[in-house]
Amino acid sequence: MATTGRDLLRRLADEGRGPESERGDAAEPSDGVELDFDPDAVEIGDGDVLDRLEPAVREWWVDQFGPYVAQNGGFFTPPQREAIPLVDDGTNALVCAPTGSGKTLASFTAILNDLFRGGREREDGLDNSVYCLYVSPLKSLANDIHRNLTVPLEGIRERMEAKGGDVEVRHAIRHGDTDSAARQRMLEETPHILNTTPETLAILLNAPKFREKLRSVEYVIVDEIHSLAENKRGTHLSVSLERLEDLADASPTRIGCSATVEPLSTMAEYLVGRDDRGVVRDHEIVDTRFVRDFDLRLECPTDDLIHTPRAEIQSGFYDRLHELIGAHENTLVFTNTRSGAERVLENLRERFDGYDDGNSGCHHGSLSKEKRQAVEEGLKSGSLDVVTTSTSLELGIDMPHLDLVVQVGSPKSVAALLQRVGRAGHSLGQTVEGRVLALDRDELVECAVMLRKAESGFVDRVFVPEKPHDVAAQHVYGMAINGVRREADVLATLRRAYPYRNYTDDDWERLCRYLTADYRGLEDKNVYAKIWRDTNDPPAGEHHYEEFDVGEPLVGKRGRMARVIYMTNIGTIPDSFTCEVRLRESDEWVGTLDEDYLDTLEKGDVFVLGGDRFAYRYRRGSKVYVDRTTAQPTVPSWFSERLPLSYDLGREIAAFQGALLERLRAGGSPAVREWLREFPIDENAVRAIARLFDEQRRYAGEESVATDGRLVVEEELDRQDYRRHFYVHSTYGRRFNDGLSRLVAARCANRANANVQIAVADNGFSLSMPLNRKVDVEAVIRDLDPDAVRAELRDAIDGTDLLKRYFRIDATRSLMILKRYKGYEKSAAEQQVSAEMLLSFADDLEDFAVMEETYREIIEDKLNVAAIEEVLRDVRAGKLEVSSISVDSPTPRAFGLATLLASDVVLAEDESAVLQEFHARVQAEIGEESEGDEAATPADGSASSSRPVE
Repeated sequence: MATTGRDLLRRLADEGRGPESERGDAAEPSDGVELDFDPDAVEIGDGDVLDRLEPAVREWWVDQFGPYVAQNGGFFTPPQREAIPLVDDGTNALVCAPTGSGKTLASFTAILNDLFRGGREREDGLDNSVYCLYVSPLKSLANDIHRNLTVPLEGIRERMEAKGGDVEVRHAIRHGDTDSAARQRMLEETPHILNTTPETLAILLNAPKFREKLRSVEYVIVDEIHSLAENKRGTHLSVSLERLEDLADASPTRIGCSATVEPLSTMAEYLVGRDDRGVVRDHEIVDTRFVRDFDLRLECPTDDLIHTPRAEIQSGFYDRLHELIGAHENTLVFTNTRSGAERVLENLRERFDGYDDGNSGCHHGSLSKEKRQAVEEGLKSGSLDVVTTSTSLELGIDMPHLDLVVQVGSPKSVAALLQRVGRAGHSLGQTVEGRVLALDRDELVECAVMLRKAESGFVDRVFVPEKPHDVAAQHVYGMAINGVRREADVLATLRRAYPYRNYTDDDWERLCRYLTADYRGLEDKNVYAKIWRDTNDPPAGEHHYEEFDVGEPLVGKRGRMARVIYMTNIGTIPDSFTCEVRLRESDEWVGTLDEDYLDTLEKGDVFVLGGDRFAYRYRRGSKVYVDRTTAQPTVPSWFSERLPLSYDLGREIAAFQGALLERLRAGGSPAVREWLREFPIDENAVRAIARLFDEQRRYAGEESVATDGRLVVEEELDRQDYRRHFYVHSTYGRRFNDGLSRLVAARCANRANANVQIAVADNGFSLSMPLNRKVDVEAVIRDLDPDAVRAELRDAIDGTDLLKRYFRIDATRSLMILKRYKGYEKSAAEQQVSAEMLLSFADDLEDFAVMEETYREIIEDKLNVAAIEEVLRDVRAGKLEVSSISVDSPTPRAFGLATLLASDVVLAEDESAVLQEFHARVQAEIGEESEGDEAATPADGSASSSRPVE
């Protein structure tokens, strides 16, 4: 319904609802009233939405958001205009819109309106119970929403009181940091809107007193849904929502919010679940993701990242960063590691005057809660000129003064880029300004494609974990603890949750065998039954429950401590620890390693610690045993911190490389440069990328470049170190390459009867073996059967530290290992010792749920087996060729892979010298100048040596 601004304001004034009514003069609504728009010239396109609101809510909204009319064509942003009517009608909705477009307020507005209406219409006001649950992935986000709710609640209540009404709508926050006194007060004076986290919601569903307060829930908001759906926290939440469905008096309306998510249909189905017939619940999707203007650009300090001195590259990087900070009010700088965030801030303070604790800060998960909160407050108030961070500020808190986001290096997915850059310009109508500073030629390629795809509306897909047994174990236990249940009802609740929509009867039997400890010797390992299964006895029987039919299969809890065990051990976030590194012979302590790092280590791998080199031998619990060595390092020290490239973006990079080759073939480097200038990248990046592929083609031919139609195996004979190196060019991301490399390496080791070293990157992987061993890696890849790779991966990870670690995590999630019991808290290191004592026993059990989940999580979630199967099917079908080339020195596109084994574990100057040596060999073969260069500048190569913050 379109009407003029004056007509709408006059109508509001006539009804005594508008701001003019306070003056008692409705003849000329705009007389004496300051408006941020011309009411005669502006058409209101969403008057029907405004009409849905209670008078006091409508009046507050007009006063608060009148200035947005010129930008939105009404009083509501696009997501608000679409979402408010849906929520008001009780329709489940997934709301996708950029950060700062008001999507969370869109969800809350109709709910607040309903609550104030209900409070006004009921004689005794709202009941002392919860009507709306807001679930957030982060405590800080829940805290921020809690603060932001105070403004509308107080503003609307004041207007209702001015009209003679007295309605109280309470809100509170409850998560792991909420003290016992506050929790007790919530029982006595229950918030109508409760902000919480997935873990706390699961606890509340089993809290005997508070769960009764949840029967009245009518609305559930799941914020930043993409960050939950992709991991087991989201799986846990999806089952909690179905348990809430069983508990609530009526089916709650579900609203999901996200800035960057794809595919929308999958996320919507994840949000709403299924009914008891297995049919997806009705829902609507509000897709207004690209209503904001983006100003994105990739920059590089130089077009020559090998021959430009490292100090000069770093100076160029920091000079540009300082310049950007000075030109903006508030700048947020994202790096890909926590140490990188600290290093950037430290270097800014050392290089330039004016940066201190008062106007700059660092924020990441390893810092204290107090330090993080101080930085958050500085961002909200605008007092901090610059803040550096890793991932901790991707979500949540409002930063109204933030007008620039700088990303250092590649964020590895379009979704992450948009999420991070979207923090800037936190209001609709403001242009989102983001700069990506890349110092590595491989990352230049990656980021150029990423920014181009971001501008086109592309978003990487979210993949939801499928049927994890450990999360199911927690919830089945929790349901049994709440009371004896029909087995069929428990299974039906589980299957209504999206991750368990395909949970088979065999899956259920496997889970129940574990939960009932139906394995010989299991209780001897102090792993006891958590539930019982039995049919209901006749009335005269020992175990008869009159509410159920005789013979009905039932489940119930086992153990007097069941509720305490459940409440103190549930959740999906794994504990982590650092491992002591000790010499094998003397047991001398030489340092510590984060346990994540051990995922990358195989026996014999060499790493650097404290400037010395050590060969990894084995781990026992939290102790890692090593030998000193002078051998070349095989695993870079930063490896475990790096974010993995998304598979979807990797496929786009492969397509980009194919398109670039076509232009290179048709018009040489000038044609490539002309095409690249259409991308949001600076001239240095244009020239560096064009030169990279020109050198690659001239040195090794077009068949040396991986494309969407070709994988490439590059073989190099290193006679100096007496090694045979294979560089497999596949751009599909580190998870994919980690899985494929394990398959290929296992077959190569068998065929060559030799140990094979592996190094994995986002654009490929390297294999290394003795020079006197020869294997046809191209044939190995072609021979891989996509239908057999799951079984082969299972064999490949058997006995590895990766398996040991994930078994501990999944055994703890499954409550097989208890983190807390009878007042004692078992550390992650102690959990690992317990896990290693149980592992061989569990691995020998037939179809053991915890063991099966461990293999499933590694193979599916960590090693991306579905993508490997997809690619190998393309190879089998002839859609993807595998080509081989032999070279005397690594090709330019393989420089990063070739230096990976030594990268960041020796002096950067040493690595730079290696890169220059590689490049000199290439130049000697193809000539000093690349074809079509506009100026005789030195050609560059991979910029691993120039990495300033990783």
